[in-house]
Amino acid sequence: MAEDDTQPDPERAIELLWGAAEPERPGLSLGRIVAAAVEVADADGLAALSMRKVAERFGTTTMSLYRYVPGKAELVELMRDAVYGEFPMEPSDGLGWRAGLERWARRAWERYRRHPWLVHSAGTRRLPGPNIMAGYDHALDVASRSGLAPAQVIAVVNLVGGFVESVARQAGETAELQRRTGVSHERWWSERESLFERLDGYPALERLWKAGGMDVPLDPFDFGLRRTLDGVQALVDGQGSEVMRDETRGGECVICGNPLDGGGRGRPRDYCSRACQQRAYRKRQAQPD
Repeated sequence: MAEDDTQPDPERAIELLWGAAEPERPGLSLGRIVAAAVEVADADGLAALSMRKVAERFGTTTMSLYRYVPGKAELVELMRDAVYGEFPMEPSDGLGWRAGLERWARRAWERYRRHPWLVHSAGTRRLPGPNIMAGYDHALDVASRSGLAPAQVIAVVNLVGGFVESVARQAGETAELQRRTGVSHERWWSERESLFERLDGYPALERLWKAGGMDVPLDPFDFGLRRTLDGVQALVDGQGSEVMRDETRGGECVICGNPLDGGGRGRPRDYCSRACQQRAYRKRQAQPD
């Protein structure tokens, strides 16, 4: 199977990301190459980025860049970490988990808006550099203040980060279409009269449209972020009741009164055995409606 040239050599990328910083000196350098590549991607998108375009910014040959970076895939890893470094997080002393996560999410949203190509560089095997790890560690720290279990803290941070990335991807695609076509999103949809004429058979859509539901759309980032954090809030608020439910319902079988072992996972047990569970089912079935 041919090697995927869109994926970096992991060990070489780690060495570049985490190696000692090079000294500042005149001429070409890894830091200047990365900065120039970010400028190309900001202007033309990640798909348009090439080693040749970066070399042209220095008036040099493509081969001269390979002394510093093996190829485009490794260069993208360095670019990702570099733009994360533009948005360092301030100390979060005194912030609760919700305020801390909201600030982290808004900083990520700002980063995506400044560098729309960033969403196209994401992936499950992208290698984090020190700047990316610093931001992730910050988010884990503030999320830990919720008192959630360790696995839940990590899941919450990934949930919030994934939401921001999803909204950024949609916004980026809309902006890219507008840039390429010169037609705004609003104008393109306003010209789809032939489609709107065919939508009168959808009563819920018509009702909401007539009620003004589409007159002033809610901001997808603000609305979605608050609802996402509301969901986390419900999880945090429900911790005490979950513990209480385990303690109060984990003692005796509701059918025969025998003690429960309390060793099950997930939903608290009501019955000591399958037989008691079946007895309860038959009892319910025998009751008149």
